[in-house]
Amino acid sequence: MIHQHPLAYLLGLEGVALLRAFAGEHDEEFVAARLAEIRSLLEDAYELGAGGPATELTSAEAYGWWAGGYDAPGNQLIDIEGPIVRSLLDDVPAGVALDAACGTGRHAEYLAGLGHEVVGVDSSPEMLAVARTKVPAGRFVSGDLASLPLPDDGVDLVVCALALSHVPDLRPVFAEFARVLRPGGSLVVSDPRGRLGDIGLPIVVPGPDGGMGFLPNRSRLASEYLAAALPLGFEVRHCEEPMRPSPFVDPDGVPPGAAGAAPPLTPSGRPPNIWALHPLIPEAANAAYQGSPVAIVWRFQLTS
Repeated sequence: MIHQHPLAYLLGLEGVALLRAFAGEHDEEFVAARLAEIRSLLEDAYELGAGGPATELTSAEAYGWWAGGYDAPGNQLIDIEGPIVRSLLDDVPAGVALDAACGTGRHAEYLAGLGHEVVGVDSSPEMLAVARTKVPAGRFVSGDLASLPLPDDGVDLVVCALALSHVPDLRPVFAEFARVLRPGGSLVVSDPRGRLGDIGLPIVVPGPDGGMGFLPNRSRLASEYLAAALPLGFEVRHCEEPMRPSPFVDPDGVPPGAAGAAPPLTPSGRPPNIWALHPLIPEAANAAYQGSPVAIVWRFQLTS
């Protein structure tokens, strides 16, 4: 169980912004503005709500809640990650393609359009239901990344998008990718980067019991993916870390959208929707998030 307090998040952003100023990225006027803003925020620590606890959810529970709105426009991460992944898929000959942790089937649909025979695996029945409507000819089954319900050497391509940040250990998942791939097959992986450097902020959504829950969202070093992939015979063909847009919050104080964001901020004791907080301190939010990657995207090839 974790405890989230809206003021704690805002003060954290202010602190990161001040550290960037201390490193020489901002001037005295910026520092003075941040200190004044912190004083104002502290005048009433509970004006934004008292925050509250959130219990850990499974991926199926969290993404089941998201299924109806996951594909809504304005998800900054998906808007940046999607075109990069698709450019890598364009270079792979048509064959049997596995979309692992397929979600709503956004990549499965693209793979089908390229002529692949598509298999999708996900732990969320609600997500699978959406994917089936997008790719009626595909085969979508319930399963776990660490135990894929597919035979050995059965696919030519594996895609796993924005899902590995939720697994505790990459090694068994990459071992499964290597098991189901044919020699010479391709693996395309995308994953979120920590919203603030190496801090993987959890995703907070309503839980099945009506309370608030969170899904861990790990931010990993590039070396961790390599340590999981290279011993299995994977070789790197591409690696890219796209950056967040600047400014992170536009001049009018409107934050980037986030499909499946938690309910709006209330003083009822529920954990905050952090995406609703950024417009309160746009300069600090922009400074805190500037120059940070939004994702990492890999293409591997299985050589043995």
